[in-house]
Amino acid sequence: MRLMRSSITGEGTAVGAALSFVAGFVDAAAFIALTGLFTAHVTGNFVLIGAELIASSAGVLAKLLALPVFMAAVAGARILALLLERHGFSPLPWLLACEAALLAGFGLCGILWSPIGSPDGAASITIGMLAVAAMGLQNAIGRLSLGHLAPTTVMTVSVSQAVIDATDLALKKAANPAQTRARLTRVLPAIVAFAAGALCGAFGIAHLAFGSITLPIIVLIALIFLAMAPAETNVPA
Repeated sequence: MRLMRSSITGEGTAVGAALSFVAGFVDAAAFIALTGLFTAHVTGNFVLIGAELIASSAGVLAKLLALPVFMAAVAGARILALLLERHGFSPLPWLLACEAALLAGFGLCGILWSPIGSPDGAASITIGMLAVAAMGLQNAIGRLSLGHLAPTTVMTVSVSQAVIDATDLALKKAANPAQTRARLTRVLPAIVAFAAGALCGAFGIAHLAFGSITLPIIVLIALIFLAMAPAETNVPA
């Protein structure tokens, strides 16, 4: 059997940086628009749940739903990838297309239902869960198809590793300087892109409201076209 794999899987840091920009953008935009809902990672939502329960503020329901929705998106991505691979297709462009569709739903529903109203209302929760599902899907993409790249949705580990590597290089303590430098070069673009995406997302949602979600969708569409360029690999039937 000839398995069609996307040529994007062999690309370098540019793809990871593009996805990091998308995650930073969506996370910041949703956080501002949806009363502090984290979409790209669920750890922050656990902290906010505790804080909001003590403070008796709104928005707890969406944060409680974020974890199962996130998990369902990851599971769905895995099932879709397995089905596509069984038929000899690269899952990556299809997964990216699903993420773009979810973000389109996030932006469109935000536009149609604005002003959203209560953070615990049906409109707010639906909009938020579309964004959470999109970011869950992107997390799965990083594990299933782009494992050679730096993480694109959560920067905590990447920032820690970058600081350690930079310190080792500055103090000449790196056991393998070339490997350490290569790892630092791989991680830094993702960190910078995520920060840039977060800034763009914050300003975008403030000035263009949910119409600003067009920008990360355009980035994903560009990646989809890049992912559609095949790199054939022969594998045993």
